[in-house]
Amino acid sequence: MTRNILLALMPVLVVAACGTPQEQCISRNTREYRTVSNLLAEVEANLARGYAWEERTVTRTEWDDCPYVIRDKDGHARIVNRSCMREVADTERYRVPIDPAAEERKRANLAARKQALTPNAAAAVKACKAAYPEEDKS
Repeated sequence: MTRNILLALMPVLVVAACGTPQEQCISRNTREYRTVSNLLAEVEANLARGYAWEERTVTRTEWDDCPYVIRDKDGHARIVNRSCMREVADTERYRVPIDPAAEERKRANLAARKQALTPNAAAAVKACKAAYPEEDKS
């Protein structure tokens, strides 16, 4: 589940790294609110489906062309390709059963936490917009 959260937040981190000062300020000051919102959305999706998704890394072997350096009798190097076996790592998603009662409790706690964070997040957005005004792009 931690991996899913990190993957969900990765685009946000990329935008935060190259956004405008206003976007960076908003991103920095609403991080917890966005995390709770993403977790709440995941829990609600789990309840709607009736199961959760998890990921694991699976290693498999596949044939590939591997370059080899061969020297002839005069010492000149040549690169040739030969078939070889290589290990390849894949990420596999699989279903995990959930306890609906526990998910409902989790949803209630996350919804309460989100509601508690909303005023601070809204105030932070307002303060960032005041501190770093942007021109209207329309």
